[in-house]
Amino acid sequence: MYSGLLIVLLPLALGYCIPCRSQSIVHFINVSVARMVYLILFLMGISLAFVDNLSAHLGTIFSVCLVFLGCITLANLAGLWLLDIKRGRLSGERGAPAISKWALLLDSVKLCLVIVGGVLLGQFLDPEWFAVDNLSEWALMLLLLLIGIQLRNSGMKLRQILLNPWGLAIALVVMSSSWLGGLAGAWLLDMPLSHGLAFASGYGWYSLSGILISDQLGPVLGSAAFLNDLARELVAILIIPALMRRHPSCAVGYGGATAMDFTLPVLQRAGGVTVVPVAIVSGFILSLAGPVFILSFLSLSA
Repeated sequence: MYSGLLIVLLPLALGYCIPCRSQSIVHFINVSVARMVYLILFLMGISLAFVDNLSAHLGTIFSVCLVFLGCITLANLAGLWLLDIKRGRLSGERGAPAISKWALLLDSVKLCLVIVGGVLLGQFLDPEWFAVDNLSEWALMLLLLLIGIQLRNSGMKLRQILLNPWGLAIALVVMSSSWLGGLAGAWLLDMPLSHGLAFASGYGWYSLSGILISDQLGPVLGSAAFLNDLARELVAILIIPALMRRHPSCAVGYGGATAMDFTLPVLQRAGGVTVVPVAIVSGFILSLAGPVFILSFLSLSA
């Protein structure tokens, strides 16, 4: 029952055990992870092309995405709003201008185009000889190994995490509220509750959630998971500036795992240096927890 879970989590654990002091190697790994994400999403697009009567499944993909996005968003913002009531507003100076929202949105559009490219190429490939599932599985294990190395060498120590109670609280609220939203979404869609919990455990990490769920539940639900977490990131980019002053926990937490990388420039610009360590701690915890919980919940229905 748990063999698939161990096979996928083992590379992540091995990678986390590998220290790396060379900045050039760390840079190479960062670039490799970015390239691997494009490759795996391209393979996911090919898998989607191999689905019989794909056009009939598009409605399923978008309906599942919208239901989970709505339920998880409401649950997250409600939980983080309660956390903000205890903390109050954010004080301090705004940060310096960072990358424009349009540049960040363009990166997300590129990822969607990669999947579309895979779907188009898949129309000309024969699933009998092109073993896309095997290729995706090996690529996924390599990606998790590299991500494990990234997390180990991100500079985050256990002491830093425990000494930042705000970042820790945000991560815990995002996790628990996401699961409530996932359970609500699964109930509305008449899906197994374990699948809803798996969908909710992506925490905005669209590339990984889409890949893992596609590997376990097929490319249709994998695509829905990808779009769900991608849309979450896009919404975060748009609402962070509006929420930061009065509801800083909402601004930091809604981006989920991306608070430590993709949405960090937007957070820094809106909230200044005060929110940077908070965002990194919460994003780090959610990044580490995401693949563990996704695969754990999926294994319950295996």
